Amino acid sequence: MNLPTRTPGRALALLHAQARAAAWPADPSWPARLAEDLRELGADWRESAQICADAAWRARAAGHSVLGLLAPEQVRAAGLDPVTERTCLHLYLSALRYDFRTRAIQEFVEQLPSGVRASLDCYSRALYAFALLGQSHDAGLAVMDEVLAEAGDHAKTRHVLLHGLWLGQDLDRGAKRLLALSTGPPFDTGNDPIALFRAAGALRRLGRYDEGLTAIDRALDLLPPGDITVHADLVRERSLIAIARDLHQRPQAHTEGGTAA
Repeated sequence: MNLPTRTPGRALALLHAQARAAAWPADPSWPARLAEDLRELGADWRESAQICADAAWRARAAGHSVLGLLAPEQVRAAGLDPVTERTCLHLYLSALRYDFRTRAIQEFVEQLPSGVRASLDCYSRALYAFALLGQSHDAGLAVMDEVLAEAGDHAKTRHVLLHGLWLGQDLDRGAKRLLALSTGPPFDTGNDPIALFRAAGALRRLGRYDEGLTAIDRALDLLPPGDITVHADLVRERSLIAIARDLHQRPQAHTEGGTAA
C-alpha cells in the first residue's frame, strides 16, 4: 500500500486509522469511527481515497458491505463537516463500484444538488467516470480526462478509471485507451498485478494474444497469496486469452467442392 505521506508520524496515524476500520467489520459504527479519525487528521482526498477504498473492499470481503451500513440519505446528509461527508461518499461509492452498480452510482451523483456535484473531489468524480465508462457512455471519457488532469499519477484514482474502461466494452477506442492507461505511470514499472490484469484484457480485445498471456502470467506471479476472488478473475482472463488465441490460430477447414456428374 502506498499512502501519501507528509511525515513519518502522519503515515503511522493513517495506517492506524485504516487498521481500526478493518478490525471489526461487523461493527456498524466503524464508518463513523473512520470518519472521525480522518477528520482529526485533516485527511485530504488522496488519503481518504486510499483508506476508504481499501476499507470498503475488506468489509465486503468479510461479508459486511458498507451498503448495509450507509443508506443514500445518510451519505447525502447536510450539515456534516467536509471530511466526514467525503469519507461517507468515498465508502459508499466504492462499495457500489465493487458490486458493479454503475447505474446506482450515476443516479446518486446526478441527483446531488448542483453546487455539491460541482465541488466533488477528484476521487468521487473518478467513481462517477467509472459509472459512465462501465455503461459504455462516451461521456465518461470526458470526465475521465478531467480527472486524469487533476489526479496525476495517483494510483487509486487510475485504478478506478481502469476498472471503468475494462467494464465498458463498447467505448470509442476503449481497448486502446485501457492499454495506454494500464501501462502508463505509475504502472509502467510492470509491478502492479491489477494493472497488468487490465492490460491483458485490453491486449486480448486488440488481438495481441501472446502479449496478453505474458501480461496475465506476470500478474499471477505478482498477486499476493490468499486473495481467492482476484486470483480467480486472473485465471479466467488467462483462459479467455488462450481460447481467443486458439480460435484465431486454428486453421480454417477447407472443403473441395465438385459438381455432380
